Amino acid sequence: MKPRATLAAAVATAMLALPAAAAPDPNDWEAVLEAAEGQTVYWNAWGGDARTNRYIAWVAEQMQAVYGVDVEHVKLDDTSSAVARVLGEKQASNHGDGSIDLIWINGENFAAMREQDLLFGPFAESLPNFALTHPDDNPEVVTDFTLPTEGYESPWGKAQITFYYDNAQTETPPQSIAGLLEWAKHNPGRFSYPRIPDFTGSTFLKQALIELTEQDDALYAPVVEAEFAEITAPLWDYLDELHPHLWRSGRSFPESGPNLRTLMSDGELSLAFSFYPTDAAVAVMEYELPESVRSYVLEGGTLGNVHFVAIPYNSPHKAGAMTLANFLLSPEAQAQKQSLSMWGDRTVLAVSQLNENDMALFEQGESHPSALPVDALSNTLAEPHPSWMTALQDAWLERYGVN
Repeated sequence: MKPRATLAAAVATAMLALPAAAAPDPNDWEAVLEAAEGQTVYWNAWGGDARTNRYIAWVAEQMQAVYGVDVEHVKLDDTSSAVARVLGEKQASNHGDGSIDLIWINGENFAAMREQDLLFGPFAESLPNFALTHPDDNPEVVTDFTLPTEGYESPWGKAQITFYYDNAQTETPPQSIAGLLEWAKHNPGRFSYPRIPDFTGSTFLKQALIELTEQDDALYAPVVEAEFAEITAPLWDYLDELHPHLWRSGRSFPESGPNLRTLMSDGELSLAFSFYPTDAAVAVMEYELPESVRSYVLEGGTLGNVHFVAIPYNSPHKAGAMTLANFLLSPEAQAQKQSLSMWGDRTVLAVSQLNENDMALFEQGESHPSALPVDALSNTLAEPHPSWMTALQDAWLERYGVN
């Protein structure tokens, strides 16, 4: 905090001294379950994809049946709006009756909430099912865009950029960001990426920057404003050259990853990508995409991350929220989430360390021809520091505007 902001510092200190909404000790799990029964958990989560929504609906059914906890899915277009709501409640001295009990979060939004002391915790490592992630062997479940989670958020899924194409139209898809530009030149209008600040589109910017810059080490530390222009110059040069060859000549962009899938379904695109590796395979199974669609990752690897849930500091239903977070880490819930018939989101559990019965829940039979091979995601690129997401979004909007 800046020395000159003495009054602001005094106010902030006073606010932090105020009690947050009471919660049972996360280490006393029986007390948590007892307090959770009868609560309604308002789970703020992205609502822009039907598969995600149906999984959350299934979770809500299970939570009511098993724990007597109601789950209300508050569907978000942009997670930052929920972060702003919690901050607004804190500024209004609402320290015990917040409107959000659980939030689907990672990256720059987690960083912002931690910086503003907006999260309850630590709680994650006290969840009985957290041990099933084996964090000592899987540090990604306790690290969020280079930042240690310190128990303030609980992992519940994995994502990684995965490209997909129609092999009836494209025999050899591009294998790198540089190759994508050449492919787009030979296939004008057949590729695009989601409009910024959509998280899938923003991740595409980071993927491209990692490959194009010679200073990629700088991406894993906070942005230095004086160095930003030099480090990102290759990205803007690349996009300036790429945009005229995109769908609608780069004059407008799809709204989201699911919109890319729709454009593929409508035959407007021949190449697209998703942050969910099984996205294309599920779409083929549900007759949204043709059977000739195939998935792949770039030769140099693609960006991947873990997504989490967190509890705002002023949630009035912390026991219910912890119970929900723990259920999301159960083998039953994780296997259901990973199933191609439900969502297809990858598990954060160390499946090979589960007991035989729980391990069997993850067996899905023969792989789908549109899905990635089992070992295709072995080369995962780490997410840059969260400050790069915001800086890239701001710079993109300044250069290319909001269509």
